[in-house]
Amino acid sequence: MDLIVSIILPSVILMKFSGEDNLGPTGALLLALAFPIAWGLYDLTKNGVKNYVAILGVVSVLLTGSIGLLKLDAQWLAVKEAAIPLCIGIGVLVANFLGFPLIRKLLYNPAIMQVDRVDAALKARGNEAQFQKQLDRANLFFAGTFFFSAVANYVLAKVIVTSDSGTEAFNNELGRMTLLSYPVIAIPSMIMMLAIFYYIWRTIRKLTDLKLEQVVVGGVDEES
Repeated sequence: MDLIVSIILPSVILMKFSGEDNLGPTGALLLALAFPIAWGLYDLTKNGVKNYVAILGVVSVLLTGSIGLLKLDAQWLAVKEAAIPLCIGIGVLVANFLGFPLIRKLLYNPAIMQVDRVDAALKARGNEAQFQKQLDRANLFFAGTFFFSAVANYVLAKVIVTSDSGTEAFNNELGRMTLLSYPVIAIPSMIMMLAIFYYIWRTIRKLTDLKLEQVVVGGVDEES
């Protein structure tokens, strides 16, 4: 549903209904933006204001709309596309420096792994410090996924969106960029996250000798 509402529908509207004989550039842009904004607000209402991903999504869409509606130079779109993931990546590094590695929140947490069992096994073998070192490294890899996204977003926007904002051509290019962002950016980023998960799992395996089914939630219990 998120893919349909946030990417497919807006892209189709921008590319097919921006002509003067349809909605026009402004009307199509407003309608295309309405879907991801409404979805983001629904997500915020459902999951609470602490859903920072939804908040960033709404802010990103509003910034894109502002560039088109205010007819700003198209280069600002590339800057905006790169700025958000770049800021998140920097935030990940700062949080890690302050002692709050976000990778713990995303991958090494009780919703995914049997953290208590892993911690007990690490303590029994005296490998807690080594594991923390590897977890910090995984957090650096995690920040790297956002830096990759920033560069890829910037290049994609610069290559595809070259027309003046507020025009039918700009809307068409924006729609094409939105569609391509999934295979060009989202899928590689997803693969990187899976690689980071594998890195953490391999580290746990090496330092605790626990099997995968003994680590993930829903696997074998402690007595198995």
